[in-house]
Amino acid sequence: MSKLWRTVAVALGFVFAAWIVRAATLDSVTVDYDAGRYELDADAFMAAPREAVFVILTDYDRFGRISSVYKEYGFLDPTPEGTPVVFTRMEGCVLIFCRSLMRVELLESEAPGLIRTITLPEQSDFEHSVSEWRLEPEAGGTRVLYHLEMVPTFWVPPIVGPWILQRKLQSGGARAVERIERLAQELSPELAGR
Repeated sequence: MSKLWRTVAVALGFVFAAWIVRAATLDSVTVDYDAGRYELDADAFMAAPREAVFVILTDYDRFGRISSVYKEYGFLDPTPEGTPVVFTRMEGCVLIFCRSLMRVELLESEAPGLIRTITLPEQSDFEHSVSEWRLEPEAGGTRVLYHLEMVPTFWVPPIVGPWILQRKLQSGGARAVERIERLAQELSPELAGR
């Protein structure tokens, strides 16, 4: 094979590889409602290493980079046992209903594959809320499985609430997944240098 053909073959290989690289996708979002309790499950793929995705999802000092719904966020003093405590204040509107929601949570994690939060109801707008992020390596990136159980302290119309929540999460969630992926990709070279 001549040098020219080898060069062309290598260049075509790079073009093909770039073409098949997967971008962030929010593959599914489901919301179930029963007697005031919501359960949400989301499945997403991010073309970034899970170590970097983990760092972005646990960086509460800069959590607002993920979505514009986060107006305030950060770390509070840890528990006496040393468990990190984080807070977020979100603002958003669904139809004509606009709310500000506060959530103070215990942050438990096992790097780089598991992040769990448990809401402290006395400091939050939720009677109960537990979330779990599972980060699994997948060819070309990370599979992100998210599960949330919550019981809000405020009234949500039970007939349309789950449907509206699912639609909002599909649109806003897709943008958040893209942002997390971009931030994790930017962080990846820095992590590789450690």
